[in-house]
Amino acid sequence: MIDQKKSKGFMRAFKEHSVVRAFGSVLGKVSGGMMILLVFVAIFAPWIAPFDYAAQNLMNANLAPSWPHLLGTDEFGRDVLSRLIYGARTSLSVSAAAIFISISAGMTLGAAAGYFGGAFERVVMTVVDLTWSFPDILIALIFVAIIGPGLTSTMFAIAIAYLAQFTRLTRAQIVRLKSETFIEATINLGAKPSHILLRHLLPNALAPVIVVGMLAIGDGIVLEATLGFFGLGAQPPTPSWGAMMSSGTAQLFLAPWVIIFPGVIIALTVISVNLFGDELIRSLDIRERMREN
Repeated sequence: MIDQKKSKGFMRAFKEHSVVRAFGSVLGKVSGGMMILLVFVAIFAPWIAPFDYAAQNLMNANLAPSWPHLLGTDEFGRDVLSRLIYGARTSLSVSAAAIFISISAGMTLGAAAGYFGGAFERVVMTVVDLTWSFPDILIALIFVAIIGPGLTSTMFAIAIAYLAQFTRLTRAQIVRLKSETFIEATINLGAKPSHILLRHLLPNALAPVIVVGMLAIGDGIVLEATLGFFGLGAQPPTPSWGAMMSSGTAQLFLAPWVIIFPGVIIALTVISVNLFGDELIRSLDIRERMREN
């Protein structure tokens, strides 16, 4: 009987979880399903892709979509579908890792600035506001131009481009939460700043940051594709959606499928991430808190 009660309690908590509630609407199911499918394809790319993404066959260059090349081939005779599948691994992993780094660093800086205030807050927020005044793509391009092209530099370039966003949001949440009664009571009881930040402030500030991070992944995918389009992202023969579009520009009228299919995949991915992010905002009921920041 106890096990049944625990099981029912677990199922109730699972159904009430914000991420699960985000799947409640039709848009949530479709966008969430698309995201799950993309992650599945990226993880199991070696078993799903029909061909080696780097295998060249100049005899089959620029073949139109047909059997066995369902999405055609590029100028080197490489299978477009296989490169799209492996490109999902590159684009999604780089974007997700970059946003995770940006969230971690941004929450650390924003929490420290919001809690301690003073000269430290002014210095941090001045630097953050300076980076905030530049477009994300410009910051990323400058960073990659200094460090050099490649997946690692692309990842850190995206992380730096969105650092200001998460720092500002976290600081605003911490400043708001500091005036709450339970925080003042914790301070009066003599709790250490590290305890207050880690146990009380950051957990309560996490929800809006996670939602903004979810939406930023879509922007990160576009930014990664942009850097790849300029040849600053993944280097050949590693496939990425942006690099595929870049190589397809020279074949636009001869083999338009080389540029069309990566563009469609990027658009569907970003739309799915943004739609699911909107559903997550509704399920968390934090839209008002996000507007304040």
